[in-house]
Amino acid sequence: MNHSEDSQILYSHGHVLRELGHHARAVDKYDAILTAHPRDHRAWNCRGYALESAGQYEDALVSFDRAIALQPKYAPAWQGRGIVLAKLIQYEDAIISFNRALKFQPEDYRAWQNHGKALMGLCRYKDAIASFEQVLTRKPDSYKAWYNKAVALSCLNRYPEALTSLNNALIIKPSCHYAWNYRGMVLSKLEQFQDSLASFDKSLQVKPNNANAWYGKACCYALQNNLDRAIEHLKQAIGYSPYLCQLMAKTDPNFNRIRTDQRFQALLRDKT
Repeated sequence: MNHSEDSQILYSHGHVLRELGHHARAVDKYDAILTAHPRDHRAWNCRGYALESAGQYEDALVSFDRAIALQPKYAPAWQGRGIVLAKLIQYEDAIISFNRALKFQPEDYRAWQNHGKALMGLCRYKDAIASFEQVLTRKPDSYKAWYNKAVALSCLNRYPEALTSLNNALIIKPSCHYAWNYRGMVLSKLEQFQDSLASFDKSLQVKPNNANAWYGKACCYALQNNLDRAIEHLKQAIGYSPYLCQLMAKTDPNFNRIRTDQRFQALLRDKT
């Protein structure tokens, strides 16, 4: 058996291990390839993705940089590098990497998706929308692109357009609980409270322990001055995510009408 056959077997093993979530073992397979073929840019790239999935971001960057040094026009390594930089909250550098990936592979809708998400990290919402539209030009059935576009639109207070994007996302994937949840929030902003509550309920049908949906229903009831239902649902939300829901509720203007109620104040007290 020659080196090429050995490498192909190791690649196959590495890919299977990554699919199964055994990222450290996958790295071992790619390391075995690189021991015999240290200039194999594909192995460095695969190693980078396995390390990124394992949360070893600095080591992943080293692998992607090695792949790029060996093959400067290799778009997957530029994209992997951008993904890692975005996770490190280095959005400007991430965008540079995604731009390089798109230069060499402009039809890759995943690179456009990641490009848009990095722009969102910089609050460049109009530019992010343009990137998500590039995704949808290439892959109209990308529910994630419709969802991300909706989030960017809502950040610009363009709620009717955001609602349209969420509806499109949910036509494609009706079981997307976070899209139902976000739709509930957008409808609440539009003061369409009954439809908002129905969307949160759809989210909870898919994921009953979704603290965000319980919290969203609590906000919706509070805005309608329905104190009892607001308290009831906020209690559920805090039960699933105590620290985050208590922290948000302390300053959330949606609860201004019920903020002085003793039951509301009791829910916000830290449980030690």
